[in-house]
Amino acid sequence: MIELLDLGLKSYEETWQLQKELVERRANDEIPDTLILVEHNPVFTLGRNKDWKNLLFTPEVLRDKGFALYKVERGGDITYHGPGQLVGYPIFKISSALAGVKKFVFTLEGTLIRVLKDYHIDAFRHEKYTGVFTESGKIVSIGVAFKKWVSFHGFALNVNNDLLPFQYIIPCGLSDIPMTSMKLLLGMDVDFCVLKRKVFEKIRETFGDSLEKNL
Repeated sequence: MIELLDLGLKSYEETWQLQKELVERRANDEIPDTLILVEHNPVFTLGRNKDWKNLLFTPEVLRDKGFALYKVERGGDITYHGPGQLVGYPIFKISSALAGVKKFVFTLEGTLIRVLKDYHIDAFRHEKYTGVFTESGKIVSIGVAFKKWVSFHGFALNVNNDLLPFQYIIPCGLSDIPMTSMKLLLGMDVDFCVLKRKVFEKIRETFGDSLEKNL
């Protein structure tokens, strides 16, 4: 069983704290596997064991422009979240260590590729980098963390969001790959409510009722 928690637009810090609370509850089997879907106010986040070298402006300048900045425990480098981008945080219990983690990320990529296929967007995995890509650029960033065999953090799908803030950073440390969005590729806004339903349905179909059995 996988439940959906749709937070609408919520600050990064509030959602980050909520994730940590839900991870503890999931680890203790107090709640089922839960997918959080959310939009964030403008924020840059940096993964563990990374520094701010891929930030092209000083933190002070970006804060003056209205961006929050956080260093968090997920994998990956620096990325941007903002309104119009669909962010998903799977609070899922997995069964094993690194083998399960790798398969978890691989499965998450495949699920989002299938979502994009429903919109006639040809997306694919990159042979070297985590995430989902198109011929026009990267469209999904993925960075996850695990605690007590429970996943948190997750994915960010560029939907209708402004891509300009990505120019303030080197997204995911990839200077040679631009960022793109569903809106840019389709030439129109995407219905967010319909998209969220598709994402939840595909994740539920892919991961099934028991992650502990599937991974």
